[in-house]
Amino acid sequence: MHSITATLPWHALHAAQARDAQARVPFHIADGARTLEVGSVARAHLPALARWTDELRLDEAGVTLRVDSTARERFFDACNRELRAQGLIVAWRDETYPVLAQATRELLATFERAASRFWGTITFGAHCNGYVADANGRPTHLWIARRSYTKPTDPGLLDNLIGGGVPHGQSPAEAVLREGWEEAGLLPAQMGGLATGSELRVARDIPEGFQLEWVSVYDLELPDTVVPANQDGEVAELMKMPVADALALAATDQMTVDAGLVTLDFALRHGLLPADTHGALEAALAPLRLGRAGPPTFNVFESSRQQC
Repeated sequence: MHSITATLPWHALHAAQARDAQARVPFHIADGARTLEVGSVARAHLPALARWTDELRLDEAGVTLRVDSTARERFFDACNRELRAQGLIVAWRDETYPVLAQATRELLATFERAASRFWGTITFGAHCNGYVADANGRPTHLWIARRSYTKPTDPGLLDNLIGGGVPHGQSPAEAVLREGWEEAGLLPAQMGGLATGSELRVARDIPEGFQLEWVSVYDLELPDTVVPANQDGEVAELMKMPVADALALAATDQMTVDAGLVTLDFALRHGLLPADTHGALEAALAPLRLGRAGPPTFNVFESSRQQC
């Protein structure tokens, strides 16, 4: 992380990269003659894994799962449930996430969503900036959500209009369309103007473990007459804010780290920031940009499924 990043007036830029590299060891999966890195495990949690002597090898290289591919998901199911009972995996979701090789995104297994932070595996998120524009197309207002105070992760913090995890088998754009109804009451027909932003990388220590996430960013211009309404109870309130007010909040720790980065990406792409900070913020975000988010027809897991 460049030292200047910590001094820039945007909290998420620093927080998205805040990690102690010495606190975790690599997690690998043995696949035939190959050993593939898929994540990381906290050194403090190694004793909790010592009981699985047949399935796991713990040595100087880290942790290696060495069961046959047909037994991986049975292992993860049993192991993750035991780790949950010990309080090392929290916020169980009953959602399936992929376990991917970091270098190739090859699908090696699937497991419970909540386990991804313990094992430090790659996850995918999809967020959408909902905004209102003037007659020239320039954003004037942003829709900002406040997360429910009962959510297990980041309760009460500010968020983008739409945001969530991408489960196994969905593309980021498909996840945004699904979450569009659940979080904002928007029908697919109302989201036909969905536009792609950047794909951003988050790699940080969090209380649940380690977040290694690729966040796809989308923008959606909404008519001034459309008032989003949460459907699933996971949002405490939805607020339409003038752009300047929304960006001022997004720069602070009052917004989730993911949403703060997503909002910054939006602001930079639309030229909404003061000239004296735009260049520095653009340069600071550049290392976290992996490219463009996938269009609605893109499925990040398609190539992985073909390899299995």
